[in-house]
Amino acid sequence: MASLLKNWLPAFTKSARDNSLLWRLLRDSIPEHKNRYLLAVMAMIVVALTTASTAWLMGEIVDSMNDADNRARVYWVAAAVALTFMFKGLASFAQAVLMARAGNRIVAEKQTTLYNRLLKQGVGFFSTTESSDILMRVTNSAQRARSVIDVIVTSVVRDSLTLIGLIAVMVYQQPVLSLVSLVVGPVAMFGVQKILARVREVMKQELKSIAEIIKVVQETATGVRVIKTFSLEGVMSDRMDQAVRNVEKRNNKIVRLENATAPLMDTITGLAIASVVVLSSVSLFGGQPASPGQLMSFVTAFLMAYEPAKRLMRMRVTIEHGMAGVRMMFELLDKPITLLEAENPVELPDGPGHVKFDKVGFSYTDGKSIIRDMTLDFPAGKTTALVGPSGGGKSTILNLILRLYDPQEGTIQIDGVDIKTASFASLREKISYVGQDTFLFSNTVAENIRIARPDATDEEVVEAARVAHADEFIRDLPNGYETKIGENGAFLSGGQRQRLAIARAVLKEAPILVLDEATSALDANSEALVKSALERVTEGRTTIVVAHRLSTVIHADQICYLEDGRVVERGTRDELLAKGEKFKDLYEMQLLD
Repeated sequence: MASLLKNWLPAFTKSARDNSLLWRLLRDSIPEHKNRYLLAVMAMIVVALTTASTAWLMGEIVDSMNDADNRARVYWVAAAVALTFMFKGLASFAQAVLMARAGNRIVAEKQTTLYNRLLKQGVGFFSTTESSDILMRVTNSAQRARSVIDVIVTSVVRDSLTLIGLIAVMVYQQPVLSLVSLVVGPVAMFGVQKILARVREVMKQELKSIAEIIKVVQETATGVRVIKTFSLEGVMSDRMDQAVRNVEKRNNKIVRLENATAPLMDTITGLAIASVVVLSSVSLFGGQPASPGQLMSFVTAFLMAYEPAKRLMRMRVTIEHGMAGVRMMFELLDKPITLLEAENPVELPDGPGHVKFDKVGFSYTDGKSIIRDMTLDFPAGKTTALVGPSGGGKSTILNLILRLYDPQEGTIQIDGVDIKTASFASLREKISYVGQDTFLFSNTVAENIRIARPDATDEEVVEAARVAHADEFIRDLPNGYETKIGENGAFLSGGQRQRLAIARAVLKEAPILVLDEATSALDANSEALVKSALERVTEGRTTIVVAHRLSTVIHADQICYLEDGRVVERGTRDELLAKGEKFKDLYEMQLLD
């Protein structure tokens, strides 16, 4: 079937690139579901044959009614009509079910493939791609791909064969009238060509408007406090109204364009039928006038050919409608992976967690250097604090250790192994992370802690919560550890969410702990509890802390003051204070005041 469809592809779109994408879509989708599609094709063939037979039988019905004394013929025609419609109904049912099942499976597979592709992307991809655009591509484009496949398969098989069968009946019954009826067909094709150019541009704009609707809804859900506080309801309502109106406007355009072939086809059909009526009353080329049955069979076949012919005329418009989604889908699938695992990755050894930067240089996509020729040692089992002004590269260092980005220069080693050569699994197993913006899943408390180690027992989960000073408030929740905490922990306070994040780090038992402003957004009471939890968690672990509040890191084994992507001071608190430079200024500004 794929070979048959490939031969048809050049007629489907005006763009060579779109033809290539169509062939790729069919090649990737149909072979895996060939059994269902083959059965659906067989059902379509039955539908096409029974549709042509219906037109043929109309002539037999009329002639048998004029020959009522021939009972055998009447019974034969009646039985043929009943069987024809029965087989057509069963075949139509089978075709619809098989196509739907294959199409639904393709949608599910495409969405899964798209999502898995997203999971392989690095953080840099998500930093430069709007989430509304991603949602549009994952949800809408898979549905559009399925609609394109359905249109192609049904048009190539059912509509084409049905039209061929009906034309054969017409030609057999009335060759001359058939020629007159079909000579005007090419006129319709000219009209369809004019419509296609408009469809593509309208579809591009429609998908952008749908993405804007998704964006507005997302921003409303996540920023509702800001919207309420600054009385932005009117602004957001206007944005949504504009986006919805744009989608409505373009949907109306698409409907108009898709149905523009209808008046063209209706006009051609009317003219053809009028010609048939006139010509049937005279004998052509001196031949015998047609019998009533022949004329009825011809007219029935002609009228029944109208619908498949109209669908075939609209096919390219419908495909162009869906191709916008197909292009979006393959654009996402073909996006280069921004962070690749080594071709033959090694497993990190069971070492103490010694982290080392060796002449590391890094910049984001804008090319501005964030880290410059940095050589820095994070001793195993010790706490290293990174402090300094914003933009100095502190959070970037953590991102590089977590391998959310790769440096352009130098190497980052853990226990003597370059993390670029390590497997993602062994690297992630080696590191725990607690950030300022704690992310929690819309699940139970227990499951949010257990994601650190899915095989952990209930007792281990509870013990991790105790270490993180979270057990007490968890037991006060309506269902304890089985309480659903809402989207991103909406039903918990900031301190409670942070302590759950620490409990995850405790449960993971990784030798390296990365803390990114873990207490900066907390009140004094919550900060005290979190600090107490962190003191227990960091004991004996290689801990790397980013902090603006020096009160949380003054007892660190090593403090590094970063500025403009470089380490300008390094040492213990007392050593840096004795040095009397930038750290001392920051210390006096924060603590002595």
